Amino acid sequence: MADIGEFGLIDRITAALPTPASDGGYAHVVVGTGDDAAVLAVPDGRIVASTDLLLENRHFRRDWSTATDVGRKAAARNFADIIAMGAVPTALLVGLAVPGGLELSWVDGLVAGFAEECAQVGARVVGGDVSACDTIVLSVTALGDLGGREPVRLGGARAGDVVAICGRLGWAAAGFAVLSRGFRSPVQVVNAHRRPEPPYAQGPRAAECGATAMTDVSDGLIADLGHIAAASGVRIDLRGEALAAPAKLRDVASALNVDPMTWVLTGGDDYALAATFPNFASVPPDWTSVGLVREGEGVRVDGRRWNEGGHEHFR
Repeated sequence: MADIGEFGLIDRITAALPTPASDGGYAHVVVGTGDDAAVLAVPDGRIVASTDLLLENRHFRRDWSTATDVGRKAAARNFADIIAMGAVPTALLVGLAVPGGLELSWVDGLVAGFAEECAQVGARVVGGDVSACDTIVLSVTALGDLGGREPVRLGGARAGDVVAICGRLGWAAAGFAVLSRGFRSPVQVVNAHRRPEPPYAQGPRAAECGATAMTDVSDGLIADLGHIAAASGVRIDLRGEALAAPAKLRDVASALNVDPMTWVLTGGDDYALAATFPNFASVPPDWTSVGLVREGEGVRVDGRRWNEGGHEHFR
């Protein structure tokens, strides 16, 4: 990094990213990387925006994940916030701070990861900034388009609504537990921690089907549904049998002497979607109904409070 310098690094990153001219063009990107700022078309007239920080050794470890893994995860966790509003991701802005002694190949892998994850949703990295730092720091801003739909917010759930989920729960937490104990298998579980797979198409689909509230599961199902319960002034009752851990997680949990439901209910980093719908008929086909919204407060599982919460910084 020190050999190439700031502007050499910017040129290298820019050259590695696809441009509208090189890939046939995308209507929402008017001016991409290489200028003072990006210019995006906003057909809906509104922009959905979300920002996230990723710090080395807090959000990722280079001995656990490749640079491409880190890039894909950094993009995915931001795109998950966009789809949780019912929007379609369109662009990323990436701030990158790295040590001068970092190998250029690591940055190449990071950029490849961003490009690969962007390709999943048709988005583009349209700008950012670089700086020197003692550790690797990523600041990622995602933008999205509502496509004429109203945003699906946390405060819309009402008593009588159906609670449903889409995507994996507990897999990333299980992968983290495996890696924390010095193991690298089973690969399927470990890879869930390294590269989450948000159900990208399902956020806008849920909005079209009338979702009343929605969130991505980044800090744990109980914690994130707790945000919906608090914002909506309701209680959410979950059925434990509908959230039963799959066989693979049960096997890993048995080997590590862990209750797999802890991962399912409190594990984050899978970026599944959890939403409330007016009735069972409005729940999209790829979603699983797991509970009901009632009068009251908080989140219950089979009528009981779950003692452990999800992830929260500073605690």
